[in-house]
Amino acid sequence: MKPPFKITIKMLNLIVEISQLVGKLEYEYERNLHLRKENRIRSIQSFLAIENNSLTLEQVTDIINGKKVFGKPQEIREVKNAYEAYETILNLEPYSLKDFLMAHKLMMDDLVSSAGRIRSKDVGIYDSSGHVIHMGARPQYVAGLLQELFEWGRTDETPDLIKSCAIHYEIEMIHPFEDGNAPLRYHAKAA
Repeated sequence: MKPPFKITIKMLNLIVEISQLVGKLEYEYERNLHLRKENRIRSIQSFLAIENNSLTLEQVTDIINGKKVFGKPQEIREVKNAYEAYETILNLEPYSLKDFLMAHKLMMDDLVSSAGRIRSKDVGIYDSSGHVIHMGARPQYVAGLLQELFEWGRTDETPDLIKSCAIHYEIEMIHPFEDGNAPLRYHAKAA
């Protein structure tokens, strides 16, 4: 199963530019442990803000440093879960369904009852007037679709940056979970 996309010259040029910028950052990043932690905290805060978490960068920093923070318990749990997931993600196999489910469990633990489990019922995304925007794959096909997608990811030679975008798109289309699909971002490991 190859996701529907076509590699263009513009995409390749952007990958080269991104790679050059990453190379410049890697030197400073490797030398500076403080920068690594600060970057992780900023990533967690901005990532959760996209999902409507209202905690500030300072609050997220305090939570990660073990300090008490005044805030909604669910938002505090989201920060703790995201930090644990970030700590674990480099030890997960990016093309493993088992590890994919583990990542969802880490992100959604104590937030949804089905954390780490593929949904067993149909789901859809609706607009504010109740019209269907998107229906996820039928539940009986989800595991197979994910397995096919991960097998493509494991064997295809598409550049990792493009591959991770295609896989993320397909995961959103499959919509494997009852809740917590948006927070789960795909981690691509360099080949």
